[in-house]
Amino acid sequence: MKQHQRTGVASERELKKHGVIPLLSRLKKGPVVIVECIENIPCNPCAYACPREAITIEGDLTGLPKVDFDKCNGCTMCIARCPGLAIFVVDYVYSKIHATVALPYEFLPRPKKGDRVAGLDRSGKRVCDAKVIKVLDSKAFDRCAVVTVAVPRKYWDKVRSIRVAQRK
Repeated sequence: MKQHQRTGVASERELKKHGVIPLLSRLKKGPVVIVECIENIPCNPCAYACPREAITIEGDLTGLPKVDFDKCNGCTMCIARCPGLAIFVVDYVYSKIHATVALPYEFLPRPKKGDRVAGLDRSGKRVCDAKVIKVLDSKAFDRCAVVTVAVPRKYWDKVRSIRVAQRK
């Protein structure tokens, strides 16, 4: 049985097997989408959300999303459209020591630009400290904000959620 079938969390090995992770050479060119959807379920909002047609669903509606990393410019339009919260945009070259991860965020209260938050891995475990760089929250996103956080570069492929500290 595959890890994601036992735990609900895809392993890095499973993601690499499915071609989800872009090559380092692509990461060094700037922001790029990572679609961590490895279940064959009927879904395609990500493909319709992409203005550059970088995300496609091969075969029928239950096919897995495929990303043409060369077409993607990291616009983030697809993130809030994914009902499975499985889409992220990584900017590996944000700075010399930090990468950014744009991720879906459905909780309240929303973080604010400049907030310090905990960067969490796919299973919800704390990985590192992160700083909120941007928060996009629109009615068009259907209650799912897109939060971009800066993380130490070595965690670009680990941070997939955040924990916001309780405000007093």
